[in-house]
Amino acid sequence: MKSYFYIPLFFFIFSSAFAAERNPIPRFVSLKPNEVNSRVGPGPDYPVEWIYLKAGLPVEVIAEFDTWRKIRDVDRDEGWVHQSMLCSKRSAIIQGADVLMYGKEDTNSHPLVRLQHGVVVDLLKCRGDWCEVRIFDFRGRVQRSSLWGVYPQEVVG
Repeated sequence: MKSYFYIPLFFFIFSSAFAAERNPIPRFVSLKPNEVNSRVGPGPDYPVEWIYLKAGLPVEVIAEFDTWRKIRDVDRDEGWVHQSMLCSKRSAIIQGADVLMYGKEDTNSHPLVRLQHGVVVDLLKCRGDWCEVRIFDFRGRVQRSSLWGVYPQEVVG
């Protein structure tokens, strides 16, 4: 009789631990390879609707089915990609007009570089209204409101 008690308890503990490891939805991730097929459904038999051609492009995971993730891009287009095509490394896209990257979290500080609309940057850290980003050899801070790929109150890094 005791062995019957331990088996359900083991599965309950294991399934609870597994559920705790699940990533939240929605969440931002980035594309891993330079070429990613976005399909109309969650599986290899569904037709390809889009082909993304940029590694590191930020996308938002909005649904999951088995090993497939439904993603949304900056243009609000949606499709299904295999989880192996995604990575947790964070990136963001510059939105709006040209954006200045500063050395400090202060618009009165010395600007380091001007970033054009659509440029993809590595997202290193976000606290409050500012995010630390990197592009090539430049590392600095931009205002969170000028980025797509991070939620308004999200803490990154």
